[in-house]
Amino acid sequence: MRLLVLLLACLAATSCVAPATRTATYQNPVLDTDFPDPAVIRAADGLFYVYATQGGDPNRNIQVARSADLVRWQMIGDALPTKPGWASRTQDFWAPDVREANGIYYLYYSAKPDVALTDKARGLCLAVATARQPQGPFVDSGRPLQCGEGFINIDPFAFDDPATGKRLLYWGSGFGPIKVQELSPDRISFAPGSEPVDLVPVIKTENPAEYQRLVEGAWVIRRGDYYYLFYSGDNCCGPKAHYAAMVARSRSATGPFEIRPRPLYLVVEADEHWNAPGHNSVVSDDAGQDWILYHAVDRRRPRAKLTDDMNTRRIMLLDRLVWRDGWPEVAGKRPSSAAQPAPVVR
Repeated sequence: MRLLVLLLACLAATSCVAPATRTATYQNPVLDTDFPDPAVIRAADGLFYVYATQGGDPNRNIQVARSADLVRWQMIGDALPTKPGWASRTQDFWAPDVREANGIYYLYYSAKPDVALTDKARGLCLAVATARQPQGPFVDSGRPLQCGEGFINIDPFAFDDPATGKRLLYWGSGFGPIKVQELSPDRISFAPGSEPVDLVPVIKTENPAEYQRLVEGAWVIRRGDYYYLFYSGDNCCGPKAHYAAMVARSRSATGPFEIRPRPLYLVVEADEHWNAPGHNSVVSDDAGQDWILYHAVDRRRPRAKLTDDMNTRRIMLLDRLVWRDGWPEVAGKRPSSAAQPAPVVR
C-alpha cells in the first residue's frame, strides 16, 4: 500500500527523479549541453539543483537541471518562465544563483532592461525572483535590485555570513572589481546605509596570458578560519576565449582577500581537451568532500551549430577539489577527462 501511495504521488508530480543508486565512477562532462555559469544547491528535498544562463532549444530564460548524485542530471525546464515586466522585450538573462531561506527560494540573476533597447548607456541589472520550490517557477520581485552601465552588474552570488549573521551579495565585472554589499532582511534589496566594498581587483596589463584582466563569477565558501572567494577571468567564450577559475581567501567575508600570484591563484585552467574552464560553484557530498561544478568548452565540439561562434558551447564538468596548504584546486589544475571516483551521496 505504501508503495502504491508513493507511485501515485510521483505520477502526480511534474516529474520524478529515480532514487539514487550508488555511482562508483563518472566521466566528464556530467551535462553535455550548453549550460553556462552553473550554480548548484542541495534543496530541502535532498536533491541537487543547478541553474545556468539562458539557453536550450527551445530557449529557456534560466536553465535548471536536477540530480540525485551530482553525476546524472535531468533538464527540468525554465526556472524563470515569465520575464520581468522591466525586461520583457530583451533576452539577456545571465549567471543565476539560488538560495533558500525560511522555505522561500531566492533567484539572483542579471538581465538587460527594456530601456537599454533605446538608451545604449543603460547596461545590465541585478535582479531577484522568488519561488516556493527549487525548480520554480520563480517570479521577479517587480523591480531591478541595481542597474548601471555595461556589464558591471552581473554574476550575483548570495551568502549568509555565519560569523556575523549578515546577508551578503557579491557581484561584478565590467572590467571592474568583484564587490560585496549587505542585503536587507527581505533579501530583495540592499541594507539601508550599506555600501559596496571592492574585493578582487582587475590586473591592468596588456599581457594576454593574464587571467585577471577581467574578473567575474564570484562564489564563496567558508572552511575553517577562512572564507574562500572563487572567481573567473578573463574571456569566457568566443574566438579569443581565455578563461580559468581562481581563488582568494580572507578571515572575513567582506575582505580584505589574499590573492596569490599566478600560477598559485589558479583552481583550474585549460588543457588539450578542455578550453576556457571556469565560472564555478562548489558543493559538498555526504562524505564531506568538496566538489566544483563549472563550465568548459570541448575542443572537439566548440559550438552547438555551425553558425555559432567558436568556443560558445559551454558544457558542465564536475571535479573533486583538493586542498593543498590551505588552498583549493582541481588535481593538476586541469579538468579531468578519464573516469573518476564519484561523489558519495546517500
